[in-house]
Amino acid sequence: MKAKRQRKGKGGKQANNDKFKKLKDSVSDFVKSKGGFDKNENDQRVNFVKRKSRKDLRKEKRKMKKAKMKSHYMGQAMAKSSEELNPNTPAVKEENTHKPVLKKTTDAPQRQQKTKKGDAKTKDAKDETKSKKVHFSEDLPKQKKKSGLNESRKLALLEANVEEDREIKKLEKRLGLNKRKNKKSLPQSFTNDGLDYILGILEPGASATGLYESDEEMDIDKAKENFDELEEDSEEQMTDDEDTGDGEEEDEAQMEEEEDVEEEDTQIDDEEVEGDEEDDTDASEENEEVEEAESEQKNPESQELNPATTGKYVPPHLREAADSKRKAELEKLKRSVKGLINRLSQPNMASISSQLEELYMNTSRKDMNDTLTDILLAACVTPALMPERLLMEHILLVSVLHYSVGLEVGAHFLETVVRQFDRIYSELDGTDKECDNLVSIIAHLYNFHVVHAVLVFDILKKLVTSFSSKDIELLLLVLKTVGFALRKDDPIALKELISEAQRKASAEGEQFQDQTRIRFMLETMMALKNNDMRKIPGYDPEPVEKLRKLQRTLIHSSAGSSDMKLRVSLDNLLEAERVGRWWIVGSSWSGAPMIDDQGNKTTTPSTKGEQYSAKMLELARKQRMNTDVRRNIFCVLMSSEDFLDAYEKLLRLGLKDQQEREIVHVLMDCCLQEKMFNRFYAVLAEKLCSHDRRFQMTFQFSLWDKFRDLANLSNRSFSNLVQLVTHLLHRKSLSLSILKAIEFGELDKPKVKFLKQILSKLLKETEPEDLVNIFGRISGIPKLGMLREGLKLFISHFLLRTVNTQEPPEQAKVLKDRAEVATKAMEARDAKIKL
Repeated sequence: MKAKRQRKGKGGKQANNDKFKKLKDSVSDFVKSKGGFDKNENDQRVNFVKRKSRKDLRKEKRKMKKAKMKSHYMGQAMAKSSEELNPNTPAVKEENTHKPVLKKTTDAPQRQQKTKKGDAKTKDAKDETKSKKVHFSEDLPKQKKKSGLNESRKLALLEANVEEDREIKKLEKRLGLNKRKNKKSLPQSFTNDGLDYILGILEPGASATGLYESDEEMDIDKAKENFDELEEDSEEQMTDDEDTGDGEEEDEAQMEEEEDVEEEDTQIDDEEVEGDEEDDTDASEENEEVEEAESEQKNPESQELNPATTGKYVPPHLREAADSKRKAELEKLKRSVKGLINRLSQPNMASISSQLEELYMNTSRKDMNDTLTDILLAACVTPALMPERLLMEHILLVSVLHYSVGLEVGAHFLETVVRQFDRIYSELDGTDKECDNLVSIIAHLYNFHVVHAVLVFDILKKLVTSFSSKDIELLLLVLKTVGFALRKDDPIALKELISEAQRKASAEGEQFQDQTRIRFMLETMMALKNNDMRKIPGYDPEPVEKLRKLQRTLIHSSAGSSDMKLRVSLDNLLEAERVGRWWIVGSSWSGAPMIDDQGNKTTTPSTKGEQYSAKMLELARKQRMNTDVRRNIFCVLMSSEDFLDAYEKLLRLGLKDQQEREIVHVLMDCCLQEKMFNRFYAVLAEKLCSHDRRFQMTFQFSLWDKFRDLANLSNRSFSNLVQLVTHLLHRKSLSLSILKAIEFGELDKPKVKFLKQILSKLLKETEPEDLVNIFGRISGIPKLGMLREGLKLFISHFLLRTVNTQEPPEQAKVLKDRAEVATKAMEARDAKIKL
């Protein structure tokens, strides 16, 4: 057996080499047909195969078996899918140059002859393969006939697809679907109709052919599953195969000869099919080129898009205006709002206001304000006089949104109305009633508490100053609508207005031909002055009162209890673009200094609107004022002349709830960061605490936060905090109860130092009478019993024990006397209760 095996090892070595060469050529052809490596890589892999061991060669053979089995299972479907997915692969290009079947099949033996020219057995193998190929060439006419039928069928399908694509493009043109800029994505109409999943199965470049390949794709998937199962079975057998001896090499050699024959059969079949499919691919590519040329001729605009995008720079706001998607959204919003306004009436006021609130929550507030204002003005400002009831219902809707959504709703509407009134009033011709409607809108905005009486009086003064016949008509309209409300809110201003109108009437009344209108105006003013409603013809306060009750019902759950009137003057509104909108939080002017008409830079005082310099805003940024509210509060504090100016400006900001608390937080931060203690902050804090108890509570909570963080404060911040708290306690703005957050049983060094400095400053710098009031405020309250006991113990232990050594004798005596006064004040009410 050993001799036999040695002869086989020596004589069969050459035969194995020949088989490996054949195997190598078949593998290279198969990989190329699947879009594999190029010629250089092929040579490298040939060299690598020569250096492999026998064990590696056996593994390589098994892999080739799997490849052949895979190609057998996948069949024509896999070959076609690979060509369609990679039409420009090297394999397809090489096949285009070698279309004759017999010529391609003879390439592998020719390469074998070049690699081993001196080997005689390779020539014999080459002759054998040629004889086998002649056997298969006899069946070529039948296969070509079959492939011709398949080719004609595929060409018919392609022509049908081209015709269908043309029909689709024609229908798209009629429906307007070909005008979209983004041709890669589906139109929204497809998604709405539920057709997006149909086109989702297609590739971007195969709009019609993909539907015919669905069955083939299923076959490919099924073949892949079968191959995976076979691959798993073969992997389980690999370990057993590798352990077998060399005796199995004889069986493997016989199997390899049979597999070589089968491999050549499959190669011939594959090459014939590939030759047929090359013609199909060329036809489909020509059809696609024709379609692209037709689409370019039909849509010349698509060729002009690229130069436009790479040409002149377009600013962002212009790009926004040109965006068709944004225009569509605005049109949709406009239709929604217009539909709600058209259905507006007193019974459905609640439902329409709630729907508009939802639109405010879901869309941009700027877009919503612009749309709502435009639609309301188009409905209310007409050349004819609007019915008063209809006008009041529209203004009631604005007031409800003003209180429920925010101040910017009413502010935007009011500013637009005033600007339009100023424009129409300047070019007044006396025939149209647009100016009358605008004045009525402003009057009803005052009736429904959107605007303060200041604006109404400004308009009345402007009318009295001009005092034409149209001005007198507008005066009567305003006085009839809101005259008694003005008398109730500001009787002194109304009295001055009446006096000014009487002087104008006596001075310029002779110029008017019709004196009755002037007399009627003066009679109406005297009736208002005397509070006589009977002398005003047609005056009926009932509709306004009825709508006011509805307004209170609709806004009771929101900010209805708070004062949200816009206290702005006529000049404020007309100059808003230049000096800013101080009545809206975050809308103050913060640009560069203004430039007058002569081109000279002037720094205008911030009387009508807050104007902050860039340096101030940069300082606010450094102080971490990262919101508009905090930034405005900081700029007010830094730019105020004194504490009263700062106090008035802070209240004028109109902050509510959480925003109002930011005043205290910003004030505390600024105070603690000062290098030296600035009494401006202490006096301003005192003024705020006296204004409303809400500020006292906010200061208390803010101080408690600082008490917890005493250990982390710098010496400068620590000293400023001590002096701020001492001032507020001394001025009785805050009570000693703010110290109840400190646990006297767990005092650390920072808290001991803090309490020691506060109590010593209070006792030394405060008169005994004031000490009685300060410490007496916490006496007699059961919840503050622990605080009183802790203060007594702290005073006796930390202040009086070391006072003789640390203070002069006079100061020590004063401190002891006042400490006794403070202790008795804390026990005063407790003693009365005991008695």
